[in-house]
Amino acid sequence: MKSLLIKFLGCFILLFSGALMAQDFQGKAYYQSKTTMDMDNLGGNQMSDQQKKMMAESMKNMLEKTYILSFNRTESIYKEEEKLATPGSGGGGWAMMGSFTAGAQYKNVKDHQLIQDQEFFGKQFLIKDSIPKLEWKMENESKQIGQYLAFKATAMKKGEEMDFGNMRRRNRDADTKKEGDKSTNPMDEIEVPKEILVTAWYTPQIPVNQGPGDYWGLPGLILEVSSGRTTILCTKIEINPKDKVEIKAPTKGKAVTKAQYAEIVKDKMKEMQDMGGGRGRGSRF
Repeated sequence: MKSLLIKFLGCFILLFSGALMAQDFQGKAYYQSKTTMDMDNLGGNQMSDQQKKMMAESMKNMLEKTYILSFNRTESIYKEEEKLATPGSGGGGWAMMGSFTAGAQYKNVKDHQLIQDQEFFGKQFLIKDSIPKLEWKMENESKQIGQYLAFKATAMKKGEEMDFGNMRRRNRDADTKKEGDKSTNPMDEIEVPKEILVTAWYTPQIPVNQGPGDYWGLPGLILEVSSGRTTILCTKIEINPKDKVEIKAPTKGKAVTKAQYAEIVKDKMKEMQDMGGGRGRGSRF
């Protein structure tokens, strides 16, 4: 009975919001993203409680962000809202993670195209790839998010090697690494789960195939996403705002694929590790 009611409400909302699709409209959605880090797991026994607390505070600006998604029927631009940096943020061994800045992310759901403007150690990259496609499972649950009725969907996402938000300390007890075989690659000390559960809440009241980050593919705007240690929540929506945003793909930077960019990051991390954490001279990408 509940399932039939949810389906009926979904169909009704789609019919009611069909007027939006009949006009050339644009929308803006504001999202708050928060990622939690397991300091006990990452720091092991090498860090005191005070050190872990200080590190968590220094990483706060990196783990809590506000984004704006500007969208139309087929395209969107997702970028971080500009704000002043907090004095003393970052530093230590985690400065590496703050040495690259994500710019605007462009999605075209019609052409299945994703373009990410990315700065890494002062060099501009243009990451071009297809939009990751998730096999969404529609769940028989709904809830109210602001003034919108949202429906639940879940999917399993493949873990990405450069997903800093879901990194954890590798369990060496389960490894077959030989004693005395010490690696200089810092990536050997951490890992990302092979699969990550993604839970999304979308509203058919805004019938666009869009969402925050690289999430998409549901019959309505995605208002909330929980993926591993990261939660992204929509806090405000503007339909046909007065200040229109030009939605176009970024064009500046060295064009690379997501896989190529991941290799560039790994090589740079190893280079810094070999040089004692310094940038070094003659460093190249």
